[in-house]
Amino acid sequence: MPSTDASLLASVDARTKLAGSNKMEILLFSLGTRETFGINVFKVREVSQTPTITKTPNMPFGVEGVLSLRGNIIPVISLAKFIGHDNNGSKFDTMIVTEFNKSTQAFLVDSVDRIIRVDWDKVRAPENIMAAAGTNQNLITAVTELENGKLVSILDVEQILASVVGEPRLPDVPTAQLETDQYIFFVDDSVVARKEITGVLEKMGIKFQQATNGREAWDRLQVLAGRNWADGECLHDYLKIILVDAEMPEMDGYVLTKLIKSDQRFKGIPVIMHSSLSSNANRAMGSSVGVDSYVAKFDPGVLAETLIPFLQR
Repeated sequence: MPSTDASLLASVDARTKLAGSNKMEILLFSLGTRETFGINVFKVREVSQTPTITKTPNMPFGVEGVLSLRGNIIPVISLAKFIGHDNNGSKFDTMIVTEFNKSTQAFLVDSVDRIIRVDWDKVRAPENIMAAAGTNQNLITAVTELENGKLVSILDVEQILASVVGEPRLPDVPTAQLETDQYIFFVDDSVVARKEITGVLEKMGIKFQQATNGREAWDRLQVLAGRNWADGECLHDYLKIILVDAEMPEMDGYVLTKLIKSDQRFKGIPVIMHSSLSSNANRAMGSSVGVDSYVAKFDPGVLAETLIPFLQR
């Protein structure tokens, strides 16, 4: 295992140049089984040996305890418990500290391997879904293949975190004043994210259409843009906002945004990036491809506040 985050996670600035290239970098790790798992490098703050974990009472399923990291108390989560492989003799003395959804947490793993760069179009939705232990929740958000033919399963860590901390309560949000045939289009590959977005839009009284990955979204958007419009009408009269995730199989949100912004049929329709990757580097990546606004997952009130000014234009 590389000894520190310095050896694994150097040159983050260089990685921001991946925006619009339809590529991602994945940190490979093991949970002590034959499977290889992966997580987007942009979610990872550091990798280190696991220090002493403090047990606390009434911990949610999968939480081993807490630890102090640079003055902050963060939960320590056993990924192996979520995939039902906690009794395989592994020590899990390596931890991956992650930051996403405006939250910091450590995931216990058996070992880390290396960072690989893959094309998003080589990342696909899984056919054989892994469910969380004792639940019917899907925990594999995407699958890709190494040069030797070995499959890498990319865990839906957003869903795992949601099961630990619970889903956010929907606050009171303003109702959008839209015409009957006006709507928002959103795309996200995470089941939990789609559920949360749907809840906000329904509470705001906004009609919507949705997709589960960037390629599907682009195909559906082209169908919408290809309609035969009446004189004086255009897509902008009906489609008011396009809300895109950053990480998605087949086509990421950066490439999707570039395609939208380069197509005159979508002129005047704002693109808002809604992502668990909330660092300044990721915001800069969004700006570089032309997003009109960037909102971090998942705060229902902030999402609603971000949407309203664009709907009122």
